[in-house]
Amino acid sequence: MNIRQKQALSLLQASQANPTLSRLLAQQHDAELRLQAILPLIPEPLREFVHHGPLEDGIWSLLLSNNTCAAKLRQLIPAFEACLRVKGLPVTSIRLKVSRKK
Repeated sequence: MNIRQKQALSLLQASQANPTLSRLLAQQHDAELRLQAILPLIPEPLREFVHHGPLEDGIWSLLLSNNTCAAKLRQLIPAFEACLRVKGLPVTSIRLKVSRKK
């Protein structure tokens, strides 16, 4: 009888072995780095309403909880882009998306 032992893989190991998952994790990591870079520029009361979205083809999305937050952050986009350039994390544009809770 041929018994094969299966070794459990961590999520990191599995993702590194799969090119698609590896690319998705890299995109998520890049988006998280960008959010951490601009976080000091976001007014403290609004920080809880801002989450990083995907970074695809140089376009980074910020996911926002409400329109008020979007209106304020829209004014800060040039500062965000400048900050990211200085820190070596450039983007071609930043897209703001308001999530609608149902």
